[in-house]
Amino acid sequence: MNGISPWQIAAVTSLINDEMPTVFEKTIGDYCFTILNSSDALYIYCKWQNGNIAFRPIYSPDHGLVIKRKTMTDNGITISLESSMGTSKVKIAFTDGEFPILKYNTKLIPKTNLHIPFWPKDIILRENSHSQKNKGTVHVKQVGTRSGILHFSLDEPHTGSLLYFQNLTSLADYNQQTKTSAGETVGGLWPELGFSLPVTKDDPLQAGTTYVISDAIIAFDANTAKGESELTTQYLNLLAAVYLEIPKPTTTYINWPDILNKGLHDLIDAPGCWCQVEGNQYFNAYISDYDTPPEIMVQLAVLLPLLDYTEWSGKLLPVIDKIKNGLPQFWDEKLKTIVRWLPAAEDKLKGEEEQKKPMVMDSWYLHHPLLNLSRLALKGDKIANELFLNSLSYATKVAKHFKYNWPVFYKMDTLEVIKEETKPGEGGQHDVAGIYAHVMLQAYELTNDKKYLKEAELSAKSLKGKGFKLFYQANNTTFSAGALLRLYKLTKNEDYLYLSNLCLANVFQNVQLWDCNYGYGENYPTFFALFPLSDAPYTAVYEEQEVFCALHDYLLHAKEVDILPSIKLLANEYIRYLVNRAVYYYPPMLPSDMLSEDVKVGEVDNKLWVALEDLHDGWEKSGEVGQEVYGAGNAFGILPRHYHNVDEKFLLYADYPIPFKRKTSSTALSIQLGGDKRIQCRLRIIPNGVKGRFHLKIADGTTLSSKKTREGHFEFFVNGDQQLEITW
Repeated sequence: MNGISPWQIAAVTSLINDEMPTVFEKTIGDYCFTILNSSDALYIYCKWQNGNIAFRPIYSPDHGLVIKRKTMTDNGITISLESSMGTSKVKIAFTDGEFPILKYNTKLIPKTNLHIPFWPKDIILRENSHSQKNKGTVHVKQVGTRSGILHFSLDEPHTGSLLYFQNLTSLADYNQQTKTSAGETVGGLWPELGFSLPVTKDDPLQAGTTYVISDAIIAFDANTAKGESELTTQYLNLLAAVYLEIPKPTTTYINWPDILNKGLHDLIDAPGCWCQVEGNQYFNAYISDYDTPPEIMVQLAVLLPLLDYTEWSGKLLPVIDKIKNGLPQFWDEKLKTIVRWLPAAEDKLKGEEEQKKPMVMDSWYLHHPLLNLSRLALKGDKIANELFLNSLSYATKVAKHFKYNWPVFYKMDTLEVIKEETKPGEGGQHDVAGIYAHVMLQAYELTNDKKYLKEAELSAKSLKGKGFKLFYQANNTTFSAGALLRLYKLTKNEDYLYLSNLCLANVFQNVQLWDCNYGYGENYPTFFALFPLSDAPYTAVYEEQEVFCALHDYLLHAKEVDILPSIKLLANEYIRYLVNRAVYYYPPMLPSDMLSEDVKVGEVDNKLWVALEDLHDGWEKSGEVGQEVYGAGNAFGILPRHYHNVDEKFLLYADYPIPFKRKTSSTALSIQLGGDKRIQCRLRIIPNGVKGRFHLKIADGTTLSSKKTREGHFEFFVNGDQQLEITW
């Protein structure tokens, strides 16, 4: 049983005694909010039919906290206070919607240079003095520098659920001055939960300077979710409700055609991208990584985006044949399957890592290449078709052997488990069951053999009960979501739809919904960045670009399905911000002093347009893993999905997807814009010989005139999810 701190005991005692004066009251539906003032804190006490909870937006340990001024606002109240610590201003606001929303923003101006050696959590449960009687469950909390989120339920004696979000973007001045990170600031152990200010060390807050010390958004649901499906839906819906309240950073237009050309030149011409084995040329995984044998995953991870680009542009790239020529060399005749490492160069493996040994397979590394081979096969590639179909018996044997619960590493020849679990008690690579189901669905589409559909269903069912521990690797979890959606469409089994939602809930649990505007983080945007692994300390380009493409595919498959509006919102917003952020993985976009001098694999050339694997928290240097050749799909994935060629007359760009477009006359184009009606996106027309102006008619019949940019483009800002007509 967890204990509680003296600070929580003191807060609970104050609340239970009911002797504090009421400052303000607000009722939203069944929720009654009361603001109370004590000598050491301001409390927002919330009560509903079956529960109650309190929040502490400002704390002053001197017991000298005094209200100086109260100002009513349209949706709440602003309270100015003073104590020996300094002056503070707490802005409290309420939003009445599907889920009631409470927001509070606290600013502090210290009277003297101020250290914060400790700061108590800001959530108080009144029954904390009898914690053995007060039961609840924390479902999601912040890990590392992911979103400052806490999703929890009150179980006994009360019911109800909350999603608490701390907008860590607002704390940048505090972090910059104190040289602290915003990571691991939201969480705690039941029943002592919430946000704590990072502890200062050598650098105090400066007297007379304003700092935001809290910026919280809380969404309430009177229900305590029962079961995995209800919990998944609740989390996604509460997250979406909070997301709409977050002050979101503006995006900028990135010239992706130019970025792609630079990247394509360096990918083909930079010697560090390539190695040669027995007459065939292969991509290195990292720039100048000549110590590791070629991997089939790397070759295919670059090849598929290049094919996307050639299909979009109509250009022929000889490099594509160069990659394809080497693929058959990854076939193992004895095992009757493709293998991870090129057999002809396997003697380079020195075993410095568990998986860098002959015959050792990292579970997802078998299925990801199979997935890409199946995509080539569906495009009509005969060699890929042969490699894919001939490998399926081995893949199925492995799945059945492990009962659709894959370990982390195993030996390909004996199926001996090398590493069973990611962490003690947490199991292996759970999302491999989803990507294996995806592979089986591709096999079913190619062959129409129902045994593959049956395999897909058996594997999908093994995902039940994994909850928020399902996520192993971001791209594979997102591929799993798409596969499960397809299974639902084929079978109409509702379980697959909820499991698809569960996969996406896991993905959105592992994002960073804040901008790291301190330290090196001032040089690149991080809002809605995605972490590759559940415990990874950095975001990674390869997983991000694959998730981006997978979400595009998911939304296309979802057109005939009544998916959760929260999923539609979050998926489209991830896409919109990825298009804005992804360019900052390229070293030429970053100051050289923020790049790590020590590189784990190969080397980093800051003049090459080959993406870094890793971007870190603002106080850490980036690129320490290496410059990722297999992340080259970045630009090649974005361009075909966000630039639409209209009769060679102009390119149509939007940072939301455009799932449908149709010429209605020689000078008119009708499009369906993706995204969300409540959020604006950027739409540009890039002329190619067309003169004159462009006009945009939105869904309500209003015609908008364009703004001409310095590049000569025509730009509009419009809300998403509507039918548009462009005329010229």
